Amino acid sequence: MSLTTCNVHFSQQSDKVVYLSRPLIQQLRLSGKGSIQLKLGNEVLTATIKPLKRSGNHLYLSAGVRQSIRVPKSGNIYLLSNDQDEIKLGPLVGILTDSIRSGESYPFGTRSGFIKQVLRTGDRKAYMFGFTPGDINWQQETVNGYFLNAQGNWYRKVVPLPDVVYNRLPNRKAETSSYISAVRERFVKRQIPLFNWSFLNKADVYRLLDNDPEALLHLPESVSNPTPAKIKEMLDKYQFLYYKPGGGSLGIGIYRLTHHPRRGYFARYRRGSENVLVRYSSFQSLMRMLQARLGSRMSQYVAQQGIRLVEIDGCPLDFRFHMHKNGSNQWVPAGIGAKKAGRGSVTTHIKSGGSLMTPEHALSRTFGDGAGAILQKAKAVAVKLSESIERNYPHRLGELGLDIGIDKSGNVWMFEANAKPGRSIFKHPALRSEGKASVSYILEHCLFLSRFQGGKG
Repeated sequence: MSLTTCNVHFSQQSDKVVYLSRPLIQQLRLSGKGSIQLKLGNEVLTATIKPLKRSGNHLYLSAGVRQSIRVPKSGNIYLLSNDQDEIKLGPLVGILTDSIRSGESYPFGTRSGFIKQVLRTGDRKAYMFGFTPGDINWQQETVNGYFLNAQGNWYRKVVPLPDVVYNRLPNRKAETSSYISAVRERFVKRQIPLFNWSFLNKADVYRLLDNDPEALLHLPESVSNPTPAKIKEMLDKYQFLYYKPGGGSLGIGIYRLTHHPRRGYFARYRRGSENVLVRYSSFQSLMRMLQARLGSRMSQYVAQQGIRLVEIDGCPLDFRFHMHKNGSNQWVPAGIGAKKAGRGSVTTHIKSGGSLMTPEHALSRTFGDGAGAILQKAKAVAVKLSESIERNYPHRLGELGLDIGIDKSGNVWMFEANAKPGRSIFKHPALRSEGKASVSYILEHCLFLSRFQGGKG
């Protein structure tokens, strides 16, 4: 296999002819051949090749060729050759999201900006587009995708099914529907790699890693749908715990439960826009409050061992590690944000009064000269945990958000793993370059999965 880049031009002829510059013919080892198999996605045609006197790598596609295999646009792109007479253009990369349309300038609602960023990063390397499940025509094996033009405006183009799909469907409920499950399975059936299969439920993550000794070293004890007796046992053992919804996000619905032998039981939680702390004289009255507030939803809750995290100004810190698979199929931490809890808050979420810092700043305030070594240790643990999750997960992963805590002894703990992490940490001015790196890793991994790697994969 050989990989090269070339500049694709459109010509007006209606015949099935491909014109190649002489350097490109030599690079692709096509000298003396009269025709090639030209592919884009799952579309293929046999075209006559003719040499062109021009320096550099140039490919001219007649109207007949580009209409037949649905080439979306001219410009720089990769060419993958199997050293015989088959050449593949691309890769064709689709970003799957939902269909909240707030006008053609924002076809994917609030996610439009992020998808635009990914498409821009892939420009001159891949044909990248956004699409929704409703844009797929399974009978014709095509997608009516959203592409970006040179001015940064959206336009629609029907293309073959992509070589790889990056799943950014943002809705947990929609993702569990039989319709979306069927969409994912159809890609798998056609051997089209799709990564970030679905959201991870908290309980699922603990179950996945339950028999993985390497991961268990860094997991606090977590019990799904605990009985009142189990909650009391954990409170007696750890003094405090977190009681949180298995499928929640943004820290919504989390309770911090504490037992002080002399002072009773305490619950800290968020009510409306306030952080609330309530004391209960008995364990039974604490459970009555939870039952009254949550009712049947208690069966979806998880109780998690409380960890004494490092603090700044008496407020605990945790860390979001945004992990990616890179072009060599290895896990790397693309960006790390340190989150300091707001005073009196259960979580470190910004909406609950939390603040965002760089990990270097946060750790230097808590570990002084030892900050660098602690950060390196946490990065190594985050890579190991990502590998453990991937090893035990039945579908393809390419991105993870790990919520990591560091206790006062420097031990590293993982509280949650998200398969579709938010990108709020990259809003910090000092983390913008990490945000760009994160998007570059998405492109790199798409190139790896689509095999546009020149013999590496």
